[in-house]
Amino acid sequence: MALQYFCDNEYGIVRHCARNHGEARETVLYNERQFWTIAGARAVARNSRQTREHAVDKIIVGLKRVVDYNVRVQVRSDGSGVETDGVKMSINPFDEIALEEALRIREAGNANEVIAVSIGSADAQQQLRTGLAMGADRAILVAVDQDLDPLSVARVFQAIAAKENAGLVMLGKQAIDGDNSQVAQMLAALWDRPQATFASGVSIEGDTARVVREVDAGLETIEVDLPAVISVDLRLNEPRYVKLPDIMKAKKKPLDEIALSDLGVEAAPKVRELSYAPPAARQRGIMVDDVAGLVAALKDKGLV
Repeated sequence: MALQYFCDNEYGIVRHCARNHGEARETVLYNERQFWTIAGARAVARNSRQTREHAVDKIIVGLKRVVDYNVRVQVRSDGSGVETDGVKMSINPFDEIALEEALRIREAGNANEVIAVSIGSADAQQQLRTGLAMGADRAILVAVDQDLDPLSVARVFQAIAAKENAGLVMLGKQAIDGDNSQVAQMLAALWDRPQATFASGVSIEGDTARVVREVDAGLETIEVDLPAVISVDLRLNEPRYVKLPDIMKAKKKPLDEIALSDLGVEAAPKVRELSYAPPAARQRGIMVDDVAGLVAALKDKGLV
């Protein structure tokens, strides 16, 4: 009978199959609770904490501060941007889903630590505290006094991922303010790691992540080696509700503030936003009683 076992090489697990115990000099068989060392035909139990680390040590999750999705956005009178004074601000909804998935990965025993990261002004501490209340272990605020373009944001995440030796970076597929959908892809290229975008399903299996992607043709399932970058879609999960005791506990969790210079990153945007303008007002519709009325209205406008 074939025996499925895993070779243990400096904690790197490689799938392998042997047909006979005698073929294995030093192999590791993993079940849900223990590792077994097989020497010839003899198996000896070993403590799993000594032989297997979490599949991912650290997961970094990006949390962007944006105007709440329930707020009707207003453009400033000078066209310099959207109005944020006195407006409710929240975590970008896609980022909130990314954080929820990271927490589930940790709770399943596949990660050790979840780190929430935001780039912006001191006001973003509010969103980071919300992320800590959801369950993130600690938070990092990269303090900047200007908006960064997607490439600059990707460089920041690359620097943090390298500094923290992250095993996984999870981001929302886009922010609802800029709708760029570029940071995850740029980060993967800069960091030289595989990427899986538009994820609606994520599972960690050993040193790989299996991701179900939402694409135009339907659903695509892929595997990527870890470390990797994953951007998440709306249908991945439903973020948990933050309770008052969790909010109180979050106040005691570490939230570090660092500068761009600490990461060796310069704010040198390649794209400049020139102006904002509200969409053109739609013309008022015309009510018609029947097909004849519709045809007459179309003729009046010279459309038929």
